[in-house]
Amino acid sequence: MHKLLLVLSIAMVTSGCGILYKQPIYQGNLLEKANVDQLQTGMSKQQVQLLLGSPSIEDPFHHDRWDYAATQRTNRRGTTEKKNLTLWFENDSLVKWEGDYFPEQDEQLARQTVKQFGRNLPKEKDKRRGR
Repeated sequence: MHKLLLVLSIAMVTSGCGILYKQPIYQGNLLEKANVDQLQTGMSKQQVQLLLGSPSIEDPFHHDRWDYAATQRTNRRGTTEKKNLTLWFENDSLVKWEGDYFPEQDEQLARQTVKQFGRNLPKEKDKRRGR
């Protein structure tokens, strides 16, 4: 009986500490590799925004620079990996881009999220009345 009580108390104490499991955390822009591969010099800001979405960092002092930042923490030690894709514009057209992002992981994560948590939109209900 004492051994069982000891095991249960240790399990309860360690479960709240995060020793056994830490939730992976993904933050920032999820960029699909196919969309980033479609970037071309000369594209307008509107075209880039339709392709990649809104930038996570839009510096008010440098209107011609957009940053798409992302971080992930997947291990128990809490180390965070950071990636940043930077785009530069001149006269509202894309001039160059550089940096890195999580290409394979973002695509895989986007697919897993729908499977794990479902769609963000509510399910359509039967439109006929009485059902």
